[in-house]
Amino acid sequence: MIKYAILFICFFFCFSSFAQIGGLTNFEFLRLPVSARATGLGGIIISVQDNDPSLGLNNPAVLDSANHRLLSFNHNFNFAGISNGSFAYAHNLGYQNLTGLFGVQNINYGTFSLTDDIGNIQGEFSARETAINFGAARQMNERIRLGLLARFITSSLESYNASGIAADVGIYYTKPHSSSSIGIVLKNIGIQLSQFNEEEKGLPLDLQVAYSNRLQHLPFRFTIIGQRLDQWTIRYDDPDRREVDILGETNEKSAFSKNIDNAFRHLIFNGEFLFGKNETIKVRVAYNHLLRQELAVSNLRSLSGFSFGIGIKIKRFSLDYGVGNYHLAGGTNHIGIRIDLASFAKNI
Repeated sequence: MIKYAILFICFFFCFSSFAQIGGLTNFEFLRLPVSARATGLGGIIISVQDNDPSLGLNNPAVLDSANHRLLSFNHNFNFAGISNGSFAYAHNLGYQNLTGLFGVQNINYGTFSLTDDIGNIQGEFSARETAINFGAARQMNERIRLGLLARFITSSLESYNASGIAADVGIYYTKPHSSSSIGIVLKNIGIQLSQFNEEEKGLPLDLQVAYSNRLQHLPFRFTIIGQRLDQWTIRYDDPDRREVDILGETNEKSAFSKNIDNAFRHLIFNGEFLFGKNETIKVRVAYNHLLRQELAVSNLRSLSGFSFGIGIKIKRFSLDYGVGNYHLAGGTNHIGIRIDLASFAKNI
Protein backbone atom coordinates (compact mmCIF):
# COMPACT_ATOMS: atom_id res chain seq x y z
CA MET A 1 0.00 0.00 0.00
CA ILE A 2 2.71 2.49 1.03
CA LYS A 3 4.79 1.59 -2.03
CA TYR A 4 1.94 2.38 -4.41
CA ALA A 5 1.13 5.59 -2.56
CA ILE A 6 4.72 6.81 -2.99
CA LEU A 7 4.67 5.97 -6.69
CA PHE A 8 1.36 7.80 -7.02
CA ILE A 9 2.82 10.95 -5.44
CA CYS A 10 6.01 10.82 -7.51
CA PHE A 11 3.99 10.53 -10.71
CA PHE A 12 2.22 13.80 -10.00
CA PHE A 13 5.45 15.55 -8.97
CA CYS A 14 7.00 14.67 -12.31
CA PHE A 15 4.18 16.31 -14.24
CA SER A 16 3.67 19.29 -11.93
CA SER A 17 3.47 22.83 -13.27
CA PHE A 18 5.88 25.50 -12.15
CA ALA A 19 3.40 28.32 -12.55
CA GLN A 20 1.99 30.04 -9.48
CA ILE A 21 -1.26 28.82 -8.02
CA GLY A 22 -3.19 32.02 -7.30
CA GLY A 23 -6.07 32.79 -9.65
CA LEU A 24 -5.21 30.12 -12.22
CA THR A 25 -8.34 28.02 -11.73
CA ASN A 26 -12.07 28.51 -11.45
CA PHE A 27 -14.22 27.34 -8.51
CA GLU A 28 -11.52 28.19 -5.94
CA PHE A 29 -14.18 28.02 -3.22
CA LEU A 30 -13.71 24.24 -3.32
CA ARG A 31 -10.45 24.79 -1.41
CA LEU A 32 -12.25 26.38 1.56
CA PRO A 33 -12.71 24.39 4.79
CA VAL A 34 -16.01 22.50 4.58
CA SER A 35 -16.67 22.40 8.33
CA ALA A 36 -15.92 24.16 11.60
CA ARG A 37 -13.85 21.16 12.59
CA ALA A 38 -11.77 21.46 9.43
CA THR A 39 -11.21 25.16 10.08
CA GLY A 40 -9.93 24.42 13.59
CA LEU A 41 -7.54 21.81 12.17
CA GLY A 42 -5.95 23.97 9.48
CA GLY A 43 -8.50 23.52 6.69
CA ILE A 44 -8.05 19.86 5.74
CA ILE A 45 -8.94 16.52 7.41
CA ILE A 46 -8.40 13.39 5.30
CA SER A 47 -6.82 10.79 7.62
CA VAL A 48 -9.36 10.74 10.48
CA GLN A 49 -12.37 8.42 10.56
CA ASP A 50 -15.21 8.86 13.07
CA ASN A 51 -18.88 9.77 13.28
CA ASP A 52 -18.72 13.01 11.28
CA PRO A 53 -20.30 12.97 7.80
CA SER A 54 -18.61 16.23 6.80
CA LEU A 55 -15.31 14.31 6.78
CA GLY A 56 -16.62 12.61 3.63
CA LEU A 57 -16.43 15.95 1.82
CA ASN A 58 -12.70 16.02 2.59
CA ASN A 59 -11.97 12.35 1.88
CA PRO A 60 -14.85 10.12 0.74
CA ALA A 61 -12.90 7.00 1.77
CA VAL A 62 -13.46 7.68 5.49
CA LEU A 63 -17.22 7.10 5.18
CA ASP A 64 -18.37 3.95 6.97
CA SER A 65 -21.33 2.52 8.88
CA ALA A 66 -20.53 4.75 11.89
CA ASN A 67 -21.82 7.67 9.80
CA HIS A 68 -25.19 6.03 9.14
CA ARG A 69 -28.01 8.59 9.28
CA LEU A 70 -25.78 11.39 10.52
CA LEU A 71 -26.52 14.94 9.40
CA SER A 72 -24.09 17.86 9.39
CA PHE A 73 -24.61 21.61 8.89
CA ASN A 74 -21.75 24.13 8.83
CA HIS A 75 -21.61 27.87 8.21
CA ASN A 76 -18.56 30.11 7.97
CA PHE A 77 -18.79 33.88 8.55
CA ASN A 78 -16.10 35.39 6.34
CA PHE A 79 -15.09 39.02 5.87
CA ALA A 80 -17.19 41.76 4.22
CA GLY A 81 -20.45 39.84 4.44
CA ILE A 82 -19.13 36.85 2.47
CA SER A 83 -20.19 33.47 3.83
CA ASN A 84 -19.75 29.85 2.87
CA GLY A 85 -21.35 26.69 4.20
CA SER A 86 -21.89 22.99 3.74
CA PHE A 87 -24.45 20.28 4.30
CA ALA A 88 -23.72 16.55 4.48
CA TYR A 89 -25.82 13.45 5.10
CA ALA A 90 -24.44 9.89 5.22
CA HIS A 91 -26.37 6.63 4.89
CA ASN A 92 -25.27 3.01 4.92
CA LEU A 93 -26.70 1.54 1.72
CA GLY A 94 -26.85 -2.08 2.93
CA TYR A 95 -25.21 -3.31 -0.28
CA GLN A 96 -21.59 -4.47 -0.58
CA ASN A 97 -20.89 -2.58 2.68
CA LEU A 98 -21.26 0.72 0.83
CA THR A 99 -21.85 3.97 2.70
CA GLY A 100 -23.20 6.84 0.65
CA LEU A 101 -23.04 10.59 1.07
CA PHE A 102 -25.06 13.52 -0.22
CA GLY A 103 -23.64 16.98 0.37
CA VAL A 104 -23.74 20.59 -0.73
CA GLN A 105 -21.02 23.23 -0.60
CA ASN A 106 -21.77 26.87 -1.34
CA ILE A 107 -20.39 30.38 -1.05
CA ASN A 108 -22.30 33.65 -1.21
CA TYR A 109 -20.24 36.71 -2.12
CA GLY A 110 -23.04 39.11 -1.23
CA THR A 111 -24.67 41.95 -3.15
CA PHE A 112 -22.82 44.42 -5.39
CA SER A 113 -23.75 47.71 -7.04
CA LEU A 114 -24.36 47.45 -10.78
CA THR A 115 -22.95 50.53 -12.54
CA ASP A 116 -22.45 51.78 -16.07
CA ASP A 117 -19.13 52.78 -17.62
CA ILE A 118 -18.99 56.13 -15.81
CA GLY A 119 -20.11 54.85 -12.41
CA ASN A 120 -23.83 55.56 -12.41
CA ILE A 121 -25.64 52.97 -10.29
CA GLN A 122 -28.06 50.92 -12.38
CA GLY A 123 -29.12 48.44 -9.71
CA GLU A 124 -27.62 45.49 -7.84
CA PHE A 125 -26.36 42.00 -8.63
CA SER A 126 -25.21 39.01 -6.62
CA ALA A 127 -22.55 36.34 -6.94
CA ARG A 128 -22.53 32.78 -5.61
CA GLU A 129 -21.06 29.34 -6.28
CA THR A 130 -22.45 25.91 -5.41
CA ALA A 131 -21.27 22.30 -5.58
CA ILE A 132 -23.66 19.35 -5.26
CA ASN A 133 -21.88 16.17 -4.12
CA PHE A 134 -22.66 12.45 -4.29
CA GLY A 135 -20.20 9.99 -2.82
CA ALA A 136 -19.71 6.44 -1.63
CA ALA A 137 -17.04 4.37 0.12
CA ARG A 138 -16.36 0.67 0.48
CA GLN A 139 -14.05 -1.45 2.63
CA MET A 140 -11.75 -3.34 0.26
CA ASN A 141 -9.92 -5.40 2.89
CA GLU A 142 -9.10 -5.14 6.59
CA ARG A 143 -6.71 -2.24 5.98
CA ILE A 144 -7.87 -0.29 2.92
CA ARG A 145 -11.04 1.67 2.30
CA LEU A 146 -11.70 3.40 -1.04
CA GLY A 147 -14.04 6.29 -1.74
CA LEU A 148 -15.32 8.34 -4.65
CA LEU A 149 -17.09 11.70 -4.56
CA ALA A 150 -18.63 13.23 -7.68
CA ARG A 151 -19.76 16.85 -7.81
CA PHE A 152 -21.59 19.21 -10.11
CA ILE A 153 -20.41 22.80 -9.78
CA THR A 154 -22.12 26.04 -10.76
CA SER A 155 -20.94 29.62 -10.53
CA SER A 156 -23.06 32.73 -11.08
CA LEU A 157 -21.83 36.34 -11.37
CA GLU A 158 -24.55 38.78 -12.45
CA SER A 159 -25.61 37.49 -15.90
CA TYR A 160 -22.49 35.35 -16.35
CA ASN A 161 -22.48 31.65 -15.51
CA ALA A 162 -20.01 28.78 -15.44
CA SER A 163 -20.33 25.11 -14.60
CA GLY A 164 -18.25 21.99 -14.29
CA ILE A 165 -18.11 18.40 -13.11
CA ALA A 166 -15.43 16.96 -10.86
CA ALA A 167 -14.56 13.98 -8.71
CA ASP A 168 -12.47 13.23 -5.63
CA VAL A 169 -10.75 9.85 -5.33
CA GLY A 170 -9.75 8.88 -1.81
CA ILE A 171 -7.89 6.13 0.05
CA TYR A 172 -8.00 5.51 3.80
CA TYR A 173 -5.46 3.08 5.24
CA THR A 174 -5.15 1.76 8.79
CA LYS A 175 -4.19 -1.52 10.44
CA PRO A 176 -6.70 -3.29 12.73
CA HIS A 177 -6.44 -1.99 16.31
CA SER A 178 -3.89 0.60 15.21
CA SER A 179 -3.85 4.18 16.49
CA SER A 180 -2.38 5.55 13.25
CA SER A 181 -3.89 6.06 9.82
CA ILE A 182 -3.07 7.44 6.38
CA GLY A 183 -5.33 9.34 4.00
CA ILE A 184 -4.68 10.08 0.33
CA VAL A 185 -7.00 12.16 -1.85
CA LEU A 186 -6.80 13.50 -5.37
CA LYS A 187 -9.36 16.28 -5.45
CA ASN A 188 -11.28 18.01 -8.22
CA ILE A 189 -10.42 15.81 -11.18
CA GLY A 190 -12.75 17.15 -13.83
CA ILE A 191 -13.62 19.57 -16.59
CA GLN A 192 -15.50 22.79 -17.13
CA LEU A 193 -18.77 22.45 -19.00
CA SER A 194 -19.09 26.18 -19.54
CA GLN A 195 -17.05 29.24 -18.60
CA PHE A 196 -17.55 32.97 -18.08
CA ASN A 197 -15.63 33.81 -21.26
CA GLU A 198 -13.57 32.05 -23.89
CA GLU A 199 -10.71 31.41 -21.46
CA GLU A 200 -10.90 28.03 -19.72
CA LYS A 201 -8.90 28.00 -16.47
CA GLY A 202 -9.73 24.50 -15.29
CA LEU A 203 -10.44 23.19 -11.79
CA PRO A 204 -8.37 23.42 -8.57
CA LEU A 205 -6.69 20.02 -8.71
CA ASP A 206 -5.10 19.10 -5.40
CA LEU A 207 -3.22 15.98 -4.31
CA GLN A 208 -3.29 15.61 -0.51
CA VAL A 209 -1.60 13.07 1.75
CA ALA A 210 -1.92 12.92 5.55
CA TYR A 211 -0.74 10.85 8.49
CA SER A 212 -2.58 10.77 11.84
CA ASN A 213 -1.61 9.10 15.10
CA ARG A 214 -3.35 9.02 18.46
CA LEU A 215 -0.87 8.84 21.32
CA GLN A 216 -1.10 5.80 23.55
CA HIS A 217 -0.80 7.48 26.94
CA LEU A 218 -2.22 10.91 26.15
CA PRO A 219 -5.69 11.85 24.79
CA PHE A 220 -4.17 13.61 21.83
CA ARG A 221 -4.14 12.95 18.08
CA PHE A 222 -1.69 14.75 15.81
CA THR A 223 -1.79 14.96 12.03
CA ILE A 224 0.71 16.02 9.39
CA ILE A 225 -0.88 16.95 6.06
CA GLY A 226 0.69 17.48 2.67
CA GLN A 227 -1.32 19.72 0.35
CA ARG A 228 -0.93 20.93 -3.27
CA LEU A 229 1.44 18.01 -3.90
CA ASP A 230 0.53 17.96 -7.59
CA GLN A 231 2.50 21.21 -7.96
CA TRP A 232 5.83 21.54 -6.22
CA THR A 233 6.53 25.28 -6.61
CA ILE A 234 3.85 27.21 -4.76
CA ARG A 235 6.02 30.04 -3.48
CA TYR A 236 5.63 33.46 -5.09
CA ASP A 237 8.36 36.08 -5.01
CA ASP A 238 7.05 39.52 -5.87
CA PRO A 239 9.73 41.21 -8.02
CA ASP A 240 8.55 44.64 -6.79
CA ARG A 241 8.80 43.70 -3.13
CA ARG A 242 12.19 43.77 -1.43
CA GLU A 243 12.97 43.55 2.26
CA VAL A 244 15.26 46.41 3.30
CA ASP A 245 17.23 46.55 6.58
CA ILE A 246 17.84 49.64 8.73
CA LEU A 247 20.91 50.53 6.63
CA GLY A 248 18.84 50.56 3.44
CA GLU A 249 20.37 47.39 2.07
CA THR A 250 18.24 44.74 0.38
CA ASN A 251 17.98 41.39 2.13
CA GLU A 252 17.80 38.69 -0.50
CA LYS A 253 16.99 35.17 0.70
CA SER A 254 19.19 32.32 -0.45
CA ALA A 255 17.96 29.61 -2.81
CA PHE A 256 18.17 27.10 0.06
CA SER A 257 15.99 29.29 2.28
CA LYS A 258 13.43 29.68 -0.50
CA ASN A 259 13.30 25.93 -1.12
CA ILE A 260 12.79 25.21 2.60
CA ASP A 261 10.01 27.79 2.75
CA ASN A 262 8.39 26.31 -0.36
CA ALA A 263 8.53 22.81 1.11
CA PHE A 264 6.87 23.88 4.36
CA ARG A 265 4.10 25.64 2.43
CA HIS A 266 2.91 22.17 1.47
CA LEU A 267 2.51 21.17 5.11
CA ILE A 268 -0.21 21.61 7.72
CA PHE A 269 0.34 20.54 11.33
CA ASN A 270 -2.60 20.04 13.65
CA GLY A 271 -3.54 18.43 16.93
CA GLU A 272 -6.80 17.43 18.57
CA PHE A 273 -7.14 16.85 22.32
CA LEU A 274 -9.83 14.23 23.02
CA PHE A 275 -11.30 14.58 26.49
CA GLY A 276 -13.86 12.27 28.09
CA LYS A 277 -14.64 8.58 27.82
CA ASN A 278 -16.55 9.08 24.57
CA GLU A 279 -14.47 12.04 23.38
CA THR A 280 -17.13 14.43 24.68
CA ILE A 281 -14.89 17.49 24.31
CA LYS A 282 -12.36 18.06 21.54
CA VAL A 283 -9.93 20.96 21.56
CA ARG A 284 -8.12 21.74 18.30
CA VAL A 285 -5.12 23.74 17.15
CA ALA A 286 -3.33 23.91 13.79
CA TYR A 287 -0.68 25.73 11.79
CA ASN A 288 -0.85 26.22 8.01
CA HIS A 289 2.44 27.61 6.71
CA LEU A 290 1.05 28.44 3.26
CA LEU A 291 -1.62 30.71 4.76
CA ARG A 292 0.96 32.18 7.13
CA GLN A 293 3.32 33.21 4.35
CA GLU A 294 0.70 34.39 1.88
CA LEU A 295 -1.38 36.44 4.31
CA ALA A 296 1.12 37.77 6.85
CA VAL A 297 1.91 41.50 6.80
CA SER A 298 5.59 42.44 6.50
CA ASN A 299 7.28 43.56 9.71
CA LEU A 300 4.10 42.99 11.74
CA ARG A 301 3.36 39.95 13.87
CA SER A 302 -0.01 38.24 13.75
CA LEU A 303 -1.65 34.86 14.20
CA SER A 304 -2.25 34.39 10.47
CA GLY A 305 -1.86 30.71 9.59
CA PHE A 306 -2.91 29.54 13.05
CA SER A 307 -6.39 28.16 13.74
CA PHE A 308 -8.21 26.93 16.80
CA GLY A 309 -11.41 25.08 17.54
CA ILE A 310 -13.52 23.17 20.00
CA GLY A 311 -16.14 20.43 19.70
CA ILE A 312 -18.70 19.39 22.30
CA LYS A 313 -20.94 16.33 22.17
CA ILE A 314 -24.34 16.65 23.87
CA LYS A 315 -26.37 13.44 23.61
CA ARG A 316 -27.64 13.29 20.01
CA PHE A 317 -25.93 16.51 18.99
CA SER A 318 -22.36 17.59 18.41
CA LEU A 319 -21.46 21.28 18.28
CA ASP A 320 -18.27 22.56 16.65
CA TYR A 321 -16.62 25.95 16.52
CA GLY A 322 -13.50 26.90 14.60
CA VAL A 323 -11.67 30.17 14.11
CA GLY A 324 -9.19 30.65 11.28
CA ASN A 325 -6.77 33.56 11.60
CA TYR A 326 -6.02 34.94 8.16
CA HIS A 327 -5.06 38.57 8.71
CA LEU A 328 -4.45 41.34 11.21
CA ALA A 329 -8.05 42.37 10.56
CA GLY A 330 -9.20 39.24 12.39
CA GLY A 331 -10.33 35.70 11.80
CA THR A 332 -13.32 33.88 10.39
CA ASN A 333 -15.81 32.19 12.67
CA HIS A 334 -17.02 28.76 11.59
CA ILE A 335 -19.85 26.99 13.40
CA GLY A 336 -21.26 23.50 12.84
CA ILE A 337 -23.77 21.06 14.20
CA ARG A 338 -24.09 17.30 13.75
CA ILE A 339 -27.31 15.42 14.42
CA ASP A 340 -27.71 11.67 14.94
CA LEU A 341 -31.02 10.97 13.18
CA ALA A 342 -30.77 7.23 13.94
CA SER A 343 -30.96 7.87 17.70
CA PHE A 344 -34.09 9.95 17.22
CA ALA A 345 -35.74 7.12 15.27
CA LYS A 346 -35.06 4.64 18.10
CA ASN A 347 -37.06 6.79 20.51
CA ILE A 348 -40.11 7.25 18.27
